[in-house]
Parts: sequence; structure tokens; C-alpha cells
Amino acid sequence: MLKHRDLHECTELYELLSHPSVFPFVRQKATSADEYWFMTKQLIEEEARGLAISRTITDDWGQPIGTISIHDVEDGAGFLGTWIGLPYQGKGYNQKAKMLFLNELFFDYNFHTVFLRIRVENIKSQRAALKLPYIVSANESHPTLLAQVNSGMAQFDLFKIPKDLFYLTTAYEMQEGEEQAM
Repeated sequence: MLKHRDLHECTELYELLSHPSVFPFVRQKATSADEYWFMTKQLIEEEARGLAISRTITDDWGQPIGTISIHDVEDGAGFLGTWIGLPYQGKGYNQKAKMLFLNELFFDYNFHTVFLRIRVENIKSQRAALKLPYIVSANESHPTLLAQVNSGMAQFDLFKIPKDLFYLTTAYEMQEGEEQAM
């Protein structure tokens, strides 16, 4: 489901991210497969320096279908970015990838907060985020950060995933699942 980034899958990923319904919402706006390869190489180098963490999302057969990354890492917090190719949207990959990646961030890398900035017009991503029980709006609780992310032309809503809420929610869901299995 998640694997470390690999330059060999850049061409496949570029084909998925270049779709008009995906491209406007990705962070790495490459205009060619070669440019995407170069951007991915830079991202891998940033991860080696502790500035970002990025994984490839794979389908049930191990084929690359998107990416999940955290950028602007600072003091145990950062901004989450996820995209999944159009043919794979709506099939549950987003929630599974987020669960695995957040577990890695919170429990392997000791993050305490993960932020999401979602474009106001990206209704699909807004709905997907709000389906996750551990995400809360951060527009009012972090007005300075909201102003920073909205300093450009694009306008965003700000959300956050606190480690304690993620842990409590996922632990409760696991307990519920175990009780139903009995």
C-alpha cells in the first residue's frame, strides 16, 4: 500500500498526475515526465535531510497510483499532501494510505500535528477529509497559519490532525473491530 519513493515509477505517476482533474491539486506541478523525475529526486534528497517524508501509494497489486507526503517539516509538524490518480479515486485507497502514513509519522517519526491545506474549490478533497474522524478544522484555532497559507492567489481551508485525537480514534476503532469479531 505504501512504499518509499522510487525514481523508476515516475513515468507512471506522471501520467496519473497530469490528468486535468488531478493536476490542479498536486504540489509538484511537473510539465513532463522528466521534470517529475527531477522533482522526485529532489524530494528524495529532502527526505534524507529530514525536510520531508514521501511515500508512493500502490494499489492491491503493487502498482503506483499516487503519492502521500509531508512537507515543510518543522518542530514535529508539517503539511500533508496526497493525490491519487483518477482511475483509483473512490476505492478506499486514500483512507488506507492516510492511516498507514499517519501511523508512521506519529509513532516512528514523533510528529505531534499534521496540517492539511485544501483549496476552497476542491470539494472532493474537502469531503474526503471530513470523512476521517481524526481531522478537525483549524481555520479558527490557527488564524496566523491560515493567513500564511492564504497569502497567495489560491485560497485554502486549514485542517489539522493532532496525534492524540488520531490515537484515540484509531484505538477506539480497533477495539470496536475486535469486539465485533468476537
